[in-house]
Amino acid sequence: MNAPKVVVLDHGSGNLRSAERALVRVGAQVDVTADYGAAMDADGLVVPGVGAFAACMSGLRAVRGHQLIGRRLSGGRPVLGICVGMQVLFDRGVEHGVEAEGCGEWPGTVERLKAPIVPHMGWNVVEAPTGSVLFAGIEDERFYFVHSYAVRHWELSGGGPFRDPLVTWTPYDGDRFVSAAENGPLSATQFHPEKSGDAGAQLLANWLATLR
Repeated sequence: MNAPKVVVLDHGSGNLRSAERALVRVGAQVDVTADYGAAMDADGLVVPGVGAFAACMSGLRAVRGHQLIGRRLSGGRPVLGICVGMQVLFDRGVEHGVEAEGCGEWPGTVERLKAPIVPHMGWNVVEAPTGSVLFAGIEDERFYFVHSYAVRHWELSGGGPFRDPLVTWTPYDGDRFVSAAENGPLSATQFHPEKSGDAGAQLLANWLATLR
């Protein structure tokens, strides 16, 4: 069977080469590019992201990434967001009192964590829902997080044309936040699977299996 073709979208933000290496490790054929056509044609699209929400959205818009994500999803074609690449899938982000518009694929606001120590940095558990594809076989593992902002309230009650969303939560120092979501062809993780060792590799392999 041919390896699934995955594009890691180069929009100027994210651990592009780390994501590429992690995906190659689990059997993907990977291209790191901002080319719209190549990203549309790929079996799967990975949208990484680090840093500020607004800056990530600016980079996405510069390469028509927001349109690309929307077009792929309208055709049922898989997309995986990672870290800030997950955050920008929501309606808006609020950082330092400044609100920025996101891609709007999911309702919700990315906001600062309500915890005594921020950023949340290091390994943490997840509370994966029954039936999760991403976390199959790794429900009890720990994953690597580096972030100060997240979605703390899930607002989508139904999956629209897709099945109901599966939402994974992570507790952190008296707060909790959405650490992953699966909604038809759209999946995302707040943590970095490419930095999460064997558990992260298995999660990426689980996602790749949905592309075949």
